[in-house]
Amino acid sequence: MRRRSPRATGTFLLCLLLLLLFSIFSLHLSRNAISTSSLHHDHENHHVHHSKRALLNDLDDDGFLLHPIARINDSSFSVSVSDSILLPDWEILLILSPNTPLPPLPLDRNDNYHCLFRNNERSPAKFFTVLPFTNRTTFKCFMPESVRRRRIFSKPNLVASSSYNESPELSSSPAPEILKWNFFVYESFSTENDVVLFAKGVNGRQGNDRSPNELHCVFTLEGNGVRNTVKTPVTSSVQEVFRCPHPDPSELGLGPNYQSFQEQGPEKMTVSLEIIADNLVVPSVAFYTPRPNNEPNSIQAKPKYEICACTMVYNVAKFLREWVMYHSKIGVDNFLLYDNGSEDELKNVINELRGDGYNISTLLWIWPKTQEAGFSHSILYSKSMGMCKWIMYVDVDEFVFSPLWNLDENEKHGSHLKSMVPREKRAGQVSVHCLEFGPSGQKVHPIEGVTQGYTCRKKVEQRHKSMVLVDAVDPSLWNVIHHFKVNEKGGFVSVKLGLDKWVVNHYKYQAWDEFKNKFRRRVSAYVVDWKQNVNLNSKDRTPGLGSEAVEPKDWANKFCEVRDERLKSFTQKLFGSFRSNDTHAMA
Repeated sequence: MRRRSPRATGTFLLCLLLLLLFSIFSLHLSRNAISTSSLHHDHENHHVHHSKRALLNDLDDDGFLLHPIARINDSSFSVSVSDSILLPDWEILLILSPNTPLPPLPLDRNDNYHCLFRNNERSPAKFFTVLPFTNRTTFKCFMPESVRRRRIFSKPNLVASSSYNESPELSSSPAPEILKWNFFVYESFSTENDVVLFAKGVNGRQGNDRSPNELHCVFTLEGNGVRNTVKTPVTSSVQEVFRCPHPDPSELGLGPNYQSFQEQGPEKMTVSLEIIADNLVVPSVAFYTPRPNNEPNSIQAKPKYEICACTMVYNVAKFLREWVMYHSKIGVDNFLLYDNGSEDELKNVINELRGDGYNISTLLWIWPKTQEAGFSHSILYSKSMGMCKWIMYVDVDEFVFSPLWNLDENEKHGSHLKSMVPREKRAGQVSVHCLEFGPSGQKVHPIEGVTQGYTCRKKVEQRHKSMVLVDAVDPSLWNVIHHFKVNEKGGFVSVKLGLDKWVVNHYKYQAWDEFKNKFRRRVSAYVVDWKQNVNLNSKDRTPGLGSEAVEPKDWANKFCEVRDERLKSFTQKLFGSFRSNDTHAMA
């Protein structure tokens, strides 16, 4: 018998060993596949079961979420986002559908929520707020670098996971694109007579407005497998503001259910704009609110407050108390604040001021670079609430002052501002110039306040701010941030006052750290970021600063041409000198 060579025997044993390893590996794969399939099926059933449960929200008086509660116990859970909008600086706003369930994970923990993109990239998602009126929860995240290079930006999913390595499976079907912040309908407001829409990108910024004849308002009602659409003509098209008639409820198929629809809230009827020539309906995240059923005496004939002060704010908690205390002392009856998505202690400061007896109304207005539209909205809001007769539009770093004010005559009556209201019936708006103050030698924020710490300014007056009679505003709601077009057909005119009668101290150029934070992200006004090397001659840019976030040489002494301590002296007389134990001191 022929014996096998040692070489052949070794080859045979190696083949046998490889066969055995392959069999074990195949068995392991099959078991893992069965296990994975079973787990995925159970997860889907679990998701469907719990998706019927609503997110339970406790809201404060202003519509802000106190502590969201959800009832889903998955360690890894993906939420389908209703809308997502790409904001400036690659920030994404995620808007969830009403009553979307969320896992019971702390909303203040950034590592628990992520945006999951189509290429499986993630970025931390932070709970932002709950939108007023529609009760939709929102999150924010940043788009990763790898996603920015893609040709199409697809809408991400919101992923809640206790473990970063746990990834819910993404659908293979194409995801909708992210909405662009410069082309969409973002708000609506229903008056008794019409509907007002707020939209970006439909009209140009330099007065290049589309004719109302080029547009329709489009109302779409969906529910129970039925989709009804009604169009109404646009009657006014100016800047980002569009007006049109209410839709006929019967055309929407509501009929006798119209009253129940009003009671249930605007969760099913969307509203947008159609550009007729392009057969294009503008993307929209706005919902329609039915015509308000105002009884004849439901809104008081006389506004509740004679003078209100309105501004759009972002992270101004540090400065708000001084601004409110001063203007309340000189005659402002109520403060109307449009919160542009503040992330500081603004809410706490507002509550403290309210506790001290100051009247402050707040509205959440999260849309970037929409200050003009927000002020148009404030006219509608004030009218609907019977709130203000006059509204003064000044920012938190601006203080109204008159060299003519006599402290002895006006101190106890709070009538300083009221003495400036024109007696002429035709006067619908009062405009006044601003004086821009510089850092005044300050290296840090003056603890005694801006009116006390900044006392050196530029010589030449700058832009003007205004106080407008609400009933005198033109129906188009056209404005340039701080002054409106008045209704000339109604007989109203604007009145300008000289610097000897009324002035606004604008503390624009403060200590470097404060100035840098203020201009790092101009979220409210439509202003190019000062770090970008474009539009260098704009008045919203800082002379001589350039586009680098580097403190210019001798910044503390810039913009100092005239020493002006008039307001400093006036506030010291009004409140007393600055002492920590003085209850009359400025904040």
